[in-house]
Amino acid sequence: MASIQRTTAKLFYYARNVMRDIAPQAFFRRRLADRLEKAAQSDEAVRRRLNYYNKLQDSFSPSPDAVRIDNLPSTRSMYYYDLKEFARYFDPGLRLDLEFGDVIGVPKVPSFVKNRPIHADNGNALIMKFNKFRHFHMPADAVTFADKLPAVVWRGDLNNPIRTRFLDAVRDLPFCDAGAHKPDAPARYSKPFLSISQHLRYRYIVSLEGNDVATNLKWIMNSNSLCLMPPPTYETWFAESQLEANVHYVPLDPDFADLTDKVSYFEKHPAAAERIVASANAYCRKFSNEWSEQAISLLALYKYFVLSGQIIPDAAIWRYIMG
Repeated sequence: MASIQRTTAKLFYYARNVMRDIAPQAFFRRRLADRLEKAAQSDEAVRRRLNYYNKLQDSFSPSPDAVRIDNLPSTRSMYYYDLKEFARYFDPGLRLDLEFGDVIGVPKVPSFVKNRPIHADNGNALIMKFNKFRHFHMPADAVTFADKLPAVVWRGDLNNPIRTRFLDAVRDLPFCDAGAHKPDAPARYSKPFLSISQHLRYRYIVSLEGNDVATNLKWIMNSNSLCLMPPPTYETWFAESQLEANVHYVPLDPDFADLTDKVSYFEKHPAAAERIVASANAYCRKFSNEWSEQAISLLALYKYFVLSGQIIPDAAIWRYIMG
């Protein structure tokens, strides 16, 4: 159930992007050189993130299914707008491969995606900040760890066997408020819906992957609650593979048999919990620098178009990208 503030923010998101589509697109294209030049003056952290999301190093050709910038699919409107926000700066005839939605595998050709599996051979999956309105909603948390309820909470859809396994494991634990909130959930798993603010009353929030990544991971790590989860197997723009167990989150065993011991430990050692919370908060802060986020997005597209032979690179910008 969306709050009035959240609904208003969504309306503003669509209004702003519709106005960008209505505006003469040549206005944006005239600004590309200047924006790329400024982006190429970014620090090393931006360059590392750019080349992490877009790992391509060699030339390639777009597939026959590649779409032109002026013909991007709009059926998933937030994906469309998140890509078009930056693609509109480039020539409308440039072509790119993409996969909107939850991506389970790695594309056969270099393609822009929201998420990819975490393993060594995932270089064809080029991460963009897709569906960011949903996935990068990280509200402030004013409640300290000490002032939260000393209990564990989880809500979600049963769209991954790991979630059912978790509910079976914690069903009889008195310090766990965990359940599935969808109307079609089996009665033994069903619990009422909880808003983010209601989750944040608890000291411990569990994050479990669903169709791909866990949507709640980002706002948990931005809060004063402690994130508990199995090590992630998918990643997005949040670079989940770079999260360190016992530094940014508390790892859980696949069978969740260690949950009681983990909670007991942090109840006895709250300072240790607060150190992990502080590290998680610091990790989240880099995504709040809007200038860097935009620079990385533009450069990721530019790198794709250069390596696909569609743009002749500017020497200074290309030197920055490739290091």
